[in-house]
Amino acid sequence: MTARLEDYGLIGDRHTAALVGRDGSIDWLCVPRFDAGACFAALLGTDDHGRWRLAPAGEARRVRRAYQGDTLVLETETETADGVVAVIDTMPPESERPLIVRVVEGRGGAVPMRMDLTIRFDYGSLIPWVRRADDGRLVAVGGPNALTLRTPAPLRGEGLHTPSDFTVRAGERVPFTLAWSPSSGPAPAEVDAEAALAGTAAWWEAWSRRCVFAGEWREPVMRSLIVLKALTYAPTGGLVAAPTTSLPERLGGVRNWDYRFCWLRDATFALYALSIGGYVEEARDWRQWLVRAVAGVPAQAQILYGLGGERLLPEWEVSWLPGYEGARPVRVGNAASTQFQLDVYGEVLDALHCADRVGLPPDEEAWRVQRALVEFVAEAWERPDEGIWEVRAPRRHFTHSKVMAWVALDRGIKSLERAGLSRPGMEHALARWRGVRDAIHADVCRRGFDPDLGGFVQHYGARHPDASLLVIPLVGFLPATDPRVVGTVELVRRELEYDGLVARYRTETDVDGLPPGEGLFLACTFWLADNLALQGRQAEARQIFERLLSLRNDLGLLAEQYDPAARRLLGNFPQAISHVGLINTARNLAGHGGPAEHRASAAAPASR
Repeated sequence: MTARLEDYGLIGDRHTAALVGRDGSIDWLCVPRFDAGACFAALLGTDDHGRWRLAPAGEARRVRRAYQGDTLVLETETETADGVVAVIDTMPPESERPLIVRVVEGRGGAVPMRMDLTIRFDYGSLIPWVRRADDGRLVAVGGPNALTLRTPAPLRGEGLHTPSDFTVRAGERVPFTLAWSPSSGPAPAEVDAEAALAGTAAWWEAWSRRCVFAGEWREPVMRSLIVLKALTYAPTGGLVAAPTTSLPERLGGVRNWDYRFCWLRDATFALYALSIGGYVEEARDWRQWLVRAVAGVPAQAQILYGLGGERLLPEWEVSWLPGYEGARPVRVGNAASTQFQLDVYGEVLDALHCADRVGLPPDEEAWRVQRALVEFVAEAWERPDEGIWEVRAPRRHFTHSKVMAWVALDRGIKSLERAGLSRPGMEHALARWRGVRDAIHADVCRRGFDPDLGGFVQHYGARHPDASLLVIPLVGFLPATDPRVVGTVELVRRELEYDGLVARYRTETDVDGLPPGEGLFLACTFWLADNLALQGRQAEARQIFERLLSLRNDLGLLAEQYDPAARRLLGNFPQAISHVGLINTARNLAGHGGPAEHRASAAAPASR
């Protein structure tokens, strides 16, 4: 039976990541990178679709787990009738190839242990050929992939999986390493598990010491920064939205998407989050990835890309997997990559402008991309689009998209003004951009605001709100204290807030072309807290923020959404944008000039 999302911990090496359950089972791992085929896919199916369980053979009386300090080294300590044992899991971030290190440590008594390794490549569909090498290592080969298991524990074949039974006593440590390699190449070199464990802890501790955030919520901020680092693909600097696919936004539902890609709209908030922590190098790498990804004809810019900037991300259904708790279909790839989403241009230009503001050195290539994107938005802003929520229904004039088109023009203007008009031949363009910016602002205020409702609406002509409208003051389109913004916040709370959390929009409308029903969106709830803080309603903002913190699991991890009725996390896990929201809102509430203040002050509205 698949565990609740709350029961999983994350380990990763900045190439890929694994989810480890409280029961000691690794139920998800893609190799050799985040978006590759899974060799452990029990998360979306059954144990026979691949997993690696390492736990006491007897019944657990108590389970306690935690990361070792500010690292991604996970300890799961289990107490049984026979004693106490810990399983220590990690993935070395400097390994040339994916490597999982697991060490069983006896902490009391003599505890019988059971290991059960079931490898299934290609999302559980491919049973590998398994053999024992002369040196005792176990090698599993299937197609282009090979996994090599090394351990002093006794191994045996049983059906189509590999179990091991052994006993660990107080003071004893039994290592296991599982290394990926291409099946056509040489076997991976043997690794000293203890040295790898110590080296991984030291690497993360050194990285964490660079954090400059010292506010009230340092612990959750630090954990969230570690999650963002773990979800960053080291070779390119791209940040994946989540390491999983098809974890449902509604239990048993069809809103199941592949999030193992890099979304451009995450860029601005991610840049702020990294810079808040003092990680300018990571912010620089993200900017470079961004510029490479969107290079080309502006009209062909996508909302998401592969880890290396790949554009072709065809979506298909994995028919043989039953899905997380029966939520089908299981999807690989993401068809939203072909949508037209006007807002993404504003997100990219805001990200590049923010990179300027946080102290990254000027980049001529980034400027060329900025200018091309601004010119495109100046011509295309009146088109309907699929919007921020990537609806699979007819295009509309989404209010949030128009606001972000305004942001695109505004940030282009600000970049020129910041350069002191030193770029030759731009005076005419600057005047034209200002005119378009003013026209967009007037259009949104006229067509996107409903005086009867007292707030901005989801799309032109709609009679309902959308939580994405909470970004209006965060991007500087209008001040947070403007009556229209105050009214929008109240409208969102009245129609979309449940149990202190915010839904994205009303899914019972026909706006997205899908069956209704999903969880409450955590990032939108962080935006609500930012709005209230900017309005001077600090006590309310803090209450919402503390509520959000309470939804983290015992390891400090957040998913995309939350179901208040079932009291469960929903959606892909852990979710980068949720952790980005946590960092940014913590900074904002700490009174140090957080993302909402920075973004709002970056651009005064062109008109009222």
